Amino acid sequence: MKLQGQIALVTGGSRGIGRATALLFAQEGADIAFCHLDDAAQADATEAEIRALGRRVLHRSVDVADIAAARAFADSAAAELGPIDILFNNAGMNIRKPFEAYTEAEFDRILSVHLKGMFFMAQAVWPAMLARGRGCIINVASQRGLKGAANAAPYAAAKAGIIGFTRALSWEAAPRGIRVNAIAPGPIDTDLTATMDPADRQAFIRALPAGRFGRPEEIAATALLLAGPEGGFYVGATLSPNGGDVMY
Repeated sequence: MKLQGQIALVTGGSRGIGRATALLFAQEGADIAFCHLDDAAQADATEAEIRALGRRVLHRSVDVADIAAARAFADSAAAELGPIDILFNNAGMNIRKPFEAYTEAEFDRILSVHLKGMFFMAQAVWPAMLARGRGCIINVASQRGLKGAANAAPYAAAKAGIIGFTRALSWEAAPRGIRVNAIAPGPIDTDLTATMDPADRQAFIRALPAGRFGRPEEIAATALLLAGPEGGFYVGATLSPNGGDVMY
């Protein structure tokens, strides 16, 4: 097991990419703390699947944009399970509309959930990682942070910011034994993409070299690479499993 004996904290862990990653990390031997936002039924189901794998698990409803709540969750997870070895910074949301239609409140919400939430959740686990001289932080960005997209200006800006944050933090983290990397998924079959207009979705699929949307499990496999022993030479990297939507 690649993560035997480790503790992983997963934000946005009840569904989609977060759920798939929590389950894969558990299969590889990690105990799991995950948060969600008012998704108790699905979170309970995910918890049951993790327990069935023989791993310890806890979950809480947490708004990661609330710094105090995010820190309290990280502290409670460490107190119950042990110091956090892996942070999978994944919680996200989106509001799709033309650039000129966004309100200040909508802009602030999108930036707070993605960029502010990831920044301060990383801060919450940072002292214990520093004290032990090891740790792994994986921030979930998006291919839209690499190429942009119509009707997603704040989202793309936040995801680009996550990539910049990942690179900057890596300069401070790597010399101290902490690996920080990002994943920028392309279009994945999740609740976020399920709200797309069907015609837009089909047009997107036709334009993709892979000819399909990705699966959450494919992003989880990328996360395992970065978290596991084979990922030791990735520092400040952004891996982008995106079906050919961005090639670089």
